[in-house]
Amino acid sequence: MTEPVPALRWPRGLDAARFLERYWQKEPLLVRGAFPGWRDGLPRSRLAALAGREDVESRLVAKTRHRDGDRYRVAHGPLERRALARLDRPDATLLVQGVNLHVPSVQPLLDAFAFIPLERRDDLMVSDASPGGGVGPHVDSYDVFLLQARGRRLWRIARDFDDTLEEDAPLKLLADFEAEDEFLLEPGDFLYLPPGIAHDGIALDACATWSIGFRAPSARELMQGWLSFVEDRFDRDERYSDPGLRPQRSTAWLSDDFIDRARRLLGPAAWDRHLFERFLGEYLTEPKAQVRFSAPARPGRTEAFAARLAASRVVLAPATAMLYRRDCVFINGEACPLPAAAMRDAARLADRRQIEPGARPPAALVDALFDWYCSGYLVLR
Repeated sequence: MTEPVPALRWPRGLDAARFLERYWQKEPLLVRGAFPGWRDGLPRSRLAALAGREDVESRLVAKTRHRDGDRYRVAHGPLERRALARLDRPDATLLVQGVNLHVPSVQPLLDAFAFIPLERRDDLMVSDASPGGGVGPHVDSYDVFLLQARGRRLWRIARDFDDTLEEDAPLKLLADFEAEDEFLLEPGDFLYLPPGIAHDGIALDACATWSIGFRAPSARELMQGWLSFVEDRFDRDERYSDPGLRPQRSTAWLSDDFIDRARRLLGPAAWDRHLFERFLGEYLTEPKAQVRFSAPARPGRTEAFAARLAASRVVLAPATAMLYRRDCVFINGEACPLPAAAMRDAARLADRRQIEPGARPPAALVDALFDWYCSGYLVLR
């Protein structure tokens, strides 16, 4: 059974809609006791096991103190048990990225932030630190909810700051950071930070912080992805031609006629809106490089799968990303056009990440579900 979603308790006079209006991408917000009674279900041993896997992104940050400032050393995963022993001493931090892709039990808590659309949500990073641990003062280019799961952490933040970075540091750290505000977080508290707020988190005792991050691709990243998407689908082999060429006054002038002919030569690749929508759907659901899906050893035939659907719950794999638009579903970087009769159930699966037993999906969706099942994108329970 899926665990019930913890109730997010907003301060008096605030709810999700007011939060988005007043704070989202505008101002930091501290919420005390946001999840009353919630307890961290990820002990350090579980995180250490994840950090030892090749399909999980992890880092171990060790800090040493000097008269002229702190110094940091970073080891990237997979991490051996011997390296993780550094956490038994002060000033060490284990960072495990994409925890929600590998630990399904964390999903209900993330769903408490479902007022942020899926297209903007990224992943859950867990920071497990020994006393004094931290990664130094830095700035993120994305929104983040810093949820204290275990122990206490002091967050120091600044809105106005010198953005000069330390030279030769293994992390992008601010060279001269001066805090404007401080917040001491205890289990169940969260601190929301919009992009561009400098912050530095310091563990006051052995603690764990869950960072619920949101994706914010840069214009350059979108352009690179878009050009790659178009190139992969560009199958024209025509050459430029101008049989109606006439003499022009200046030989170096780039004529309107040349530009128009060149655009016609590119056809739909010249920024077709529908094609761009498809690109975004595939781009936003593309799995990260470390993600692996476990396909069933013996998936059987479509008919047998369809018979099992009636008595089974369809559940998306934790690492599966799924969006939809118009008549198309996007799942793990793939576009799957579906007829209107199938889109309603497919949209429900994307929103709720499951289809309850007893549902009778249309044949077109059954075929798609079977393909995704064979790829390990979903399971039957």
